[in-house]
Amino acid sequence: MHSTLPISDNHPPDGSGILYVVSTPIGNREDITLRALNVLQHADWIAAEDTRRTGRLLKSHGIRTRLISYHEHNEEQRTPALIEKLLAGDSVALVSNAGTPSVSDPGFRLIQTAAENGLRIVPVPGVSAAITALSVSGLPTDSFVFIGFLPKKSSRRSAEIQALAVEPRTLIFYESPRRICRLLEELAAAFGDRSAVLAREMTKMHEEFLRGSLSELLRALQLRPSLRGEFTLLVSGKNYRRSETDVGVVREALRSMLQQTRKPLSAAVKDFAIEHGLPRKSIYEEALRIKEKSKRERNTSHG
Repeated sequence: MHSTLPISDNHPPDGSGILYVVSTPIGNREDITLRALNVLQHADWIAAEDTRRTGRLLKSHGIRTRLISYHEHNEEQRTPALIEKLLAGDSVALVSNAGTPSVSDPGFRLIQTAAENGLRIVPVPGVSAAITALSVSGLPTDSFVFIGFLPKKSSRRSAEIQALAVEPRTLIFYESPRRICRLLEELAAAFGDRSAVLAREMTKMHEEFLRGSLSELLRALQLRPSLRGEFTLLVSGKNYRRSETDVGVVREALRSMLQQTRKPLSAAVKDFAIEHGLPRKSIYEEALRIKEKSKRERNTSHG
């Protein structure tokens, strides 16, 4: 199958305009680049996720470029109109409410369609919440996986979390204040109690970074009367350096716990998994094997 995309977009159709993908601040307005201001000033149109919010940013810099709304609810019908403007020779600057367009924000459909039409697409880089948080996290930065927002549907969400449990690279999630505690609980259950960093209100007056295990971060948030601001959560990847000796020690500790606890199996396994930073599912399966083996040994001794 031959690709319908052009080999290069450095030479767009004669007379066509340019689509600029412009990063804007995630909080502090001073984080906008000089180049971004220049592009926003001279573009024919600015396609904005929220025209009121972008309008305030433009006003603070004395920019009066025409605005057109472009968000997740109208991008399907608005994309053809913007492509027509580009083909007619107008330049369009695409911006989201904060950060880089199309990265967990609207913009992908327009960028993809512009590429299919051979239009020139120019990145105007700047702030990204994921990279901003990663740069100060203290977690490995040589390789990482950007997840963004997990699916809201329970089945898809659970499947994706389980798949990520074996990922060795640093994981980066976005989450809202309403769901952040649920996310921490889900990850601790699936991943074990790994090291994590929670970033909130980055570059703003109340910027905050919380560091600790997933369970420690959860407890810290549960003590607060309310949660505000968008959250960026970074979680360390799975550590595959655990030796056979470590596995044996964990198995013996689990065996000892099962002999002494009076808690239901599921509750005991949950506590053990969090304490040792291990996936609950694998600990539960090992606990069942230990109990079954213990049962067989008792039956043999009584026989």
